[in-house]
Amino acid sequence: MLFIIFIVLLALVFDFTNGMHDSANSIATVVSTRVLTPRQGVIWAAFFNFVAFLVFGTGVAKTIGQGMIDISIVTPLVIFVGLVGTIIWNLLTWYLGLPTSSSHAIIGGYAGAAIAKSGFSVIILSGWYKTVLFIFLAPIIGLVLGFLLEVLATWLIYKKSPGLVDKWAKRTQIVSAALYSLGHGGNDAQKTMGIITSLLVSVGILHSFEVPLWVVLSAHFAIALGTLSGGWRIVKTMGQKITKLKPVNGSCANTAGAASIFLATHLGIPVSTTHVITGAISGVGSVRRFSAVRWGLTLKIVWAWIFTIPVAAIISGSIYWLIGLFS
Repeated sequence: MLFIIFIVLLALVFDFTNGMHDSANSIATVVSTRVLTPRQGVIWAAFFNFVAFLVFGTGVAKTIGQGMIDISIVTPLVIFVGLVGTIIWNLLTWYLGLPTSSSHAIIGGYAGAAIAKSGFSVIILSGWYKTVLFIFLAPIIGLVLGFLLEVLATWLIYKKSPGLVDKWAKRTQIVSAALYSLGHGGNDAQKTMGIITSLLVSVGILHSFEVPLWVVLSAHFAIALGTLSGGWRIVKTMGQKITKLKPVNGSCANTAGAASIFLATHLGIPVSTTHVITGAISGVGSVRRFSAVRWGLTLKIVWAWIFTIPVAAIISGSIYWLIGLFS
């Protein structure tokens, strides 16, 4: 029983690193445009990360927990190793300042441990199709929405007083940052819920895959706490290195990102909030001119995305293999 409690706590540690890693996605634009200070930004994002449980269900948790890996082969050791591999990848990319996906890291880590135990037959392909599809669709949706919103905003503020525009843009950016943080908490916290619920089912504590309320609240609290810790290395990358942003641009990017995440969460699809906001920022920046976006940096981020699932899987699979070798 102590091992089960330890794994639950480890899952919440992953959720904490998720919030720490992805806090930059929620606040990069609003901090970089100086609408909020870094401290104000993380408090604002953390609050909406937590209250997201009031808005969203548990569709993403069910996809992660029983829709991608055959739950009948899942053991506490599989989940433990999957979490360890995921946390190692998260901390490594956080240290390097790479805005990779915690969502895809947990998917890769979980799958890698399961495959190391029972082979590739544990993979439920139907659950992977929509997730892999949204690896590509999520940033494209964010990019297109960001582009369209920026075009609309440019038309609305044409010939308006710069002071008036800046005043209203700051207000809308605060609201859009809240929406984005709501979407981030709603989608990402559910990944941890799915892992913990799978654990409880695997040891017979639960007889069906229904996420308990204490799991929901714990996951949201952990991700909010992680957001409060900040992710300043990635804030710099997301907020200024991809393209220069003003309050009106940041508002468009956050709104576009939030809309894309809301759609995916409604469909029960685990998506990368990092993918979405990067696409949205790139779409906003490309309205001014294509060269305004540093596509070279964006390409490096894309390569980090591509490697996340397989590398996290390899890390977890290797750990599982080593444990088996010495046990």
